[in-house]
Amino acid sequence: MNKSEAKLIVGSGLSDTSKMPCYSFNLSALDCKTGSKLVNVKGSICEDCYALGGNYQRYKLPFKMKPKTEKINNPKWVDAMIKLILNQGAKKDSKYFRWHDSGDLQSVEHLRKIVLVCMNTASIRHWLPTREYKIVKEYLAKYKSFPPNLIIRLSAHMIDKHPPMLVNEGEFMPTSTVHKNKSAIGTECESYKNKNECGDCRLCWNPNIKNISYKYH
Repeated sequence: MNKSEAKLIVGSGLSDTSKMPCYSFNLSALDCKTGSKLVNVKGSICEDCYALGGNYQRYKLPFKMKPKTEKINNPKWVDAMIKLILNQGAKKDSKYFRWHDSGDLQSVEHLRKIVLVCMNTASIRHWLPTREYKIVKEYLAKYKSFPPNLIIRLSAHMIDKHPPMLVNEGEFMPTSTVHKNKSAIGTECESYKNKNECGDCRLCWNPNIKNISYKYH
């Protein structure tokens, strides 16, 4: 399989967002299971979803990306993602990878495929933020654990609220929150001091950072 074939299988190449220090992979925000409900909830983090507005809306990207969700069912999806991640090039930090700069987990089977990708790209640290707590919980009930190079952060639903709590291997899983009118909980993301770019920071990939709080913007 070459890179062109891999892109056809998963529906696109890797995404290159300006904030991220590494490449990522996205799905349509229209297919978010929890987010598509929260977008209509006042005070939720998804209420002003960036992946449904701005340039995403201007170029109709949420609609154009929708076929990628169905392509997850392709039996070659895992191999294709491995191919793309292991052949990123040197433009960005290839030691790190982010899942879903837009979109979210679709099912336990989808999460299992991501885990298999991570297991076969062991030299790369993966960060997966998600609001699909139920999928993560069901996955752990079935498979027990995640590979050490995959950091799953459970994302809070509401602005200025406490992070979700889910135990994995005797410890609470890493989380993230958004603060607006209250102080940051745990470690504050300082990207707002750096043109909303990560720069050299990699705290989101660090399992020892229990909660990262992003400033609302």
